[in-house]
Amino acid sequence: MKKILCQLLLLALLSACSSDPGTGAVVIAWEQDGCRRCNMILSDHFHAAQIRYKPVDAPSEIYIFDDIGCAVVWLEGKLWKDDPAIEIWVNEYRTGHWIDARNAFYVMGHETPMQYGLGAWVEAVPKGMDFAAAREHIFKVDKYLYQR
Repeated sequence: MKKILCQLLLLALLSACSSDPGTGAVVIAWEQDGCRRCNMILSDHFHAAQIRYKPVDAPSEIYIFDDIGCAVVWLEGKLWKDDPAIEIWVNEYRTGHWIDARNAFYVMGHETPMQYGLGAWVEAVPKGMDFAAAREHIFKVDKYLYQR
């Protein structure tokens, strides 16, 4: 009986240590995880994105993308796209660290997996655009490249 209790306690501790905190970006399995929109394997550590959505009465769900453009276009098709609790994370171009995509600044001219061409920066930069302008750019590029 004591052995079973110890095993249950150990299982509970391991589960608690590996549980998702319910907020923030998650660790990506580079070269293994696929983009939710285009299914491309994630390999670019400087242009990937994540969306975290928290349905009512359910654990949060994480969706990963190879390019901020894929994330924005994919989210646009969801009924819950305007939910203020949605978190959008993007890799900072220089460091690869996850930053809040809505507070990031974007610069065009980057070579990105799906050719949306935006690199995210944590601070304002010359010729940088905010998230709203980046979204407009993404929809223009998407229409030109993928909706002909």
